[in-house]
Amino acid sequence: MAMEQSAVIDGRLVAPDQSQFLAPSAGLPSFLQDGAGFTPLDSNSDGPVQPFPRSPKLQRKAAKDQKPSQELLSQRLEGLKAERAKTDAHIQSLKKRKADLSRTTEVMKHQVQEHFESMLRVLKQDEQAVLDSLDMDLKRTGTRLDQILKNWVKHQEQVMKSISIILGAMNKTSTAEEDKGQSEIVSPKRPDASEMEIKLNHKRFEKLLKTLSTISKNIKAQLQRKTLLLDSRPTVIDRQTCHSQIAVTSTGRGATFSTALGSAPEHLLQFDKVCCALGSPPTTAGLSYWEVDVRCCSNWAVGVAYGSLQRKGQDKGAKLGRNRNSWCLELKNGNLSAWHNDRHMVCQGGGRSPPERVGVWVNYDKGQLTFYDADRMVALQRFSAAVTPVFDRAHHQFTEPLYPAVRFLEPAESQSWPNHMEFCYSL
Repeated sequence: MAMEQSAVIDGRLVAPDQSQFLAPSAGLPSFLQDGAGFTPLDSNSDGPVQPFPRSPKLQRKAAKDQKPSQELLSQRLEGLKAERAKTDAHIQSLKKRKADLSRTTEVMKHQVQEHFESMLRVLKQDEQAVLDSLDMDLKRTGTRLDQILKNWVKHQEQVMKSISIILGAMNKTSTAEEDKGQSEIVSPKRPDASEMEIKLNHKRFEKLLKTLSTISKNIKAQLQRKTLLLDSRPTVIDRQTCHSQIAVTSTGRGATFSTALGSAPEHLLQFDKVCCALGSPPTTAGLSYWEVDVRCCSNWAVGVAYGSLQRKGQDKGAKLGRNRNSWCLELKNGNLSAWHNDRHMVCQGGGRSPPERVGVWVNYDKGQLTFYDADRMVALQRFSAAVTPVFDRAHHQFTEPLYPAVRFLEPAESQSWPNHMEFCYSL
């Protein structure tokens, strides 16, 4: 019997009778054993073999590493030249705007100087007129005194002559002419009472000084006020918020309290119990200033409020200054006070009489609010981020739009005229 030849499979020596029972090699899958579904790589290809598509990142990197063509470089160059031209044009435009700003500012400064020079000329002319009037008073008084002085000098000469005549008679050396003059000895002269009335008009001068002092204060106040008026704007009353006893004028700026209830249907934003109204537009940023004429109102409150201020009911949530959502200046029974969060402070800057116009200045971004006597530009109360010993908290910023607000307080029993307030607009 012939000897069967051994076989070597997968590096192992296998007996001939076992080779037919061996499993496929563990290193290769069965479908590779028979070549099914397998395509060998082309080893004769010139370029690198890429079995899978490249990721976008690798594609961008490859495009970046690839040397750009002349056509692509030309396109980039044209694009950069166009960008340079646009940039140069924009820079020139900015330089022109800067030059225009400088020229415009110089024109503005010149116009402001003209106005101030005009005011200075008026002041100089008035100063000269006042000085001339003082000179006229001096001349008029001096002329009268010169006449009185002339009469007294003449009397003095007569007295001296009489003294000489008497001395001659006493020495018995008088001539016949001197003896004749003894009978003409001058009699004593008494000052006339009207002489004491010849003097400068001091009362008129004192009135002049008081008037000039008042004018000076008014000029100072108006110069300060003009800075605030630059931030002023027309303010009108929002009719939808008015209490039914408030009648709004046709201009929308005036509000009158009436004892009769209005017939208009109640609005959702309307105050139903507190006689209050809000103004428009609200302040949401920057600086704002407005004034309220309160001359024809005996008891009032002027202030600002958030739109979230309570409108229904008559508790503290709906009253100006009695909650965290509102601030106000209030005049009641002749007493002036500032209110916020149901705390108040008596205002001492109002002087003897209450203000006739209330100025309200808001710096929304810094959380500052100031009430002024607008005629004298005296600050009556300031609310700011600074800590105050009276009010419950110091707010650091406003959190909602601020609306102008007015409130009619209960008038005095003896008052017979209607209460009226009006938003002023001076520019």
